[in-house]
Amino acid sequence: MSSKKSVTAVFDIGRTNKKFFLFDNNLSIIKTRKTEFEEITDDDGYPSDDLNAIKRWVLEIAHDTLSDRSIDVKAINISAYGATMVHIDKDGKPVTPLYNYLKPYPNELFDEIADQYGGQEHFNLETASPSLGMLNAGLQLYWLKNRKPDLFKKIHTSLFLPQYISYLLTGEKTIEKTSIGCHTCMWDFREDQYHRWLKDEDLLKLLPEIKPVNQSFDCKIGNCRTKTGIGIHDSSAALIPYLQVFDDPFLLLSTGTWSVAMNPIATDPLTIEELNRDCLTYMNIAGKPVKSSRFLLGGEYSHQLKKMDDHFGANHQKPEDELDLTILKKLAAEASSEKKLVLEKGNRSGPFPTKGDQKWDLNRFSSYREALHQCMLDLAAIQVESIKLAIGNSNINQIIITGGFSKNHFFCRLLATMFPEKEFYSAKLEVASALGAALLTSSHENSKKLLNEKLELTLQSPFENLHIEGYR
Repeated sequence: MSSKKSVTAVFDIGRTNKKFFLFDNNLSIIKTRKTEFEEITDDDGYPSDDLNAIKRWVLEIAHDTLSDRSIDVKAINISAYGATMVHIDKDGKPVTPLYNYLKPYPNELFDEIADQYGGQEHFNLETASPSLGMLNAGLQLYWLKNRKPDLFKKIHTSLFLPQYISYLLTGEKTIEKTSIGCHTCMWDFREDQYHRWLKDEDLLKLLPEIKPVNQSFDCKIGNCRTKTGIGIHDSSAALIPYLQVFDDPFLLLSTGTWSVAMNPIATDPLTIEELNRDCLTYMNIAGKPVKSSRFLLGGEYSHQLKKMDDHFGANHQKPEDELDLTILKKLAAEASSEKKLVLEKGNRSGPFPTKGDQKWDLNRFSSYREALHQCMLDLAAIQVESIKLAIGNSNINQIIITGGFSKNHFFCRLLATMFPEKEFYSAKLEVASALGAALLTSSHENSKKLLNEKLELTLQSPFENLHIEGYR
C-alpha cells in the first residue's frame, strides 16, 4: 500500500471566488475547489456575502479533506479579504450579517470620532488609514454601537474574517496584525499599539488577544486531527513568497480590480498629501508597516473597454494584440489634454483623485485602436505615479507586477518604458495569497528554489525609441 501524500490545505476566501487548495511538499497544487455564492442582503437591504453559506462550505470541505485516506493534512490555513469583521455572541454564533465593506458609512459618525482626536487629517495620519467608510473596518464597531445598539449589546467577540474561519475549525478566538493593520483605523502606527479611541469607547474588551500570524492550534474534525493557522489578510499573504525569494529591496504591484503597490521596506511615515492621494499602510507578518498606494486600475480599465466597444461598435481581441507603436508614439508626442483619459470609475482613487463626474469624450478619436492606445497610455502613467508614492524615499530598483495585468504585455512594457531606471518583472503566480498562507504553517526544504520556479518572473523590456518618462 502506497504511503499517504503530505499536503498543506488553504482556504482562500475572496469577495467573489471562494477557493480551496491542497499544496504538496513541492509547493505544487494537487487539488483545487472553487465556488461562488449568491449575495444576500443584510438587515438594511444592502448586498452582503452569505456568511452561513461560507461556513457550511468550509466545514464540509475540511471534513471531506481530513477524511481522505490518501493524504496526510499537515496543516490548514486561511487567506481572506480584509475590512470585514464577524461579530459573535457568547455561544460563538454571528450576531450580525457580514457587512459589505462597500456599504455606505455615515460621514457624521466618522467626524464624531476624528474630531475627538485632532480632526480627520491627524486621525488618519495616526492610523495610516485614508477615510474609506466601511473599509475602515474598526469603525464598523462604532457604527454598530451607535446605530444598532440592540445588536451591539449581543456581541461578545469581534473577529476578522480570516480568524473567524480559523475559529470555525479550532474554536480559538484570535486576532493578528495583518488584519488589524489593513486600513482599519484601529492601529496607531506611530505608537505601535491600538489607537486610544478603542479604549475610550470601551471596545477593546471585544477583541481577542493578539497572536503571531504564524500561530497555529490543534484541530479535530470528525475523528481526524491536524493543526490550523489563525489566518492572514490576503494582501499581506501575497507578499510572503516574494519576501522569501528576493534578497534585494522590491516593490510588489498586485493588480486586479484594484492595483495595490506595496513597499515592504519603507520607513518614512505617511504624509497628509500621501493619504489624500490614496496611500495607506498595511502590516507584514512581522507587524512592520508596508507603505502602499491604491488605484482602481482594473475597474476603470474594464469600464472603458466596454465603453469603447459600445461607441465604436465592435468586439476586439486582447488589447495587447492591438498594439501599434506608431499610434502610441504619436499620442505620446502630442500629449493632447483634450484626448487624455478622464477617469470615470476610478476618479476618487489613485494619485489624482477628483470629486467631479466628468466623462471621457470618445468622439475625439478616429478609431477604437486610437482610443485604446490613449487609455492604456494614461492608465500606465497614473499607475507610475501611484508606484512612485509607494516607493517614497526607499532605494528600490525592482518592481514585480502580479495579478491580471501581469498578463497584459502592452501595459507591462508601458510601465517599463516609463520607469527605464527600474527592473520591471511580471510574475505568473496566480495564487500568491494562498501560497503565502501555506508557507506560514508548513516548512519546506529548498523553499527559495521551489518558489523561484513557481513565480516564473519575466523581465519586461521598454519599448525602443519611445520616450514617455514624465508623461501625464
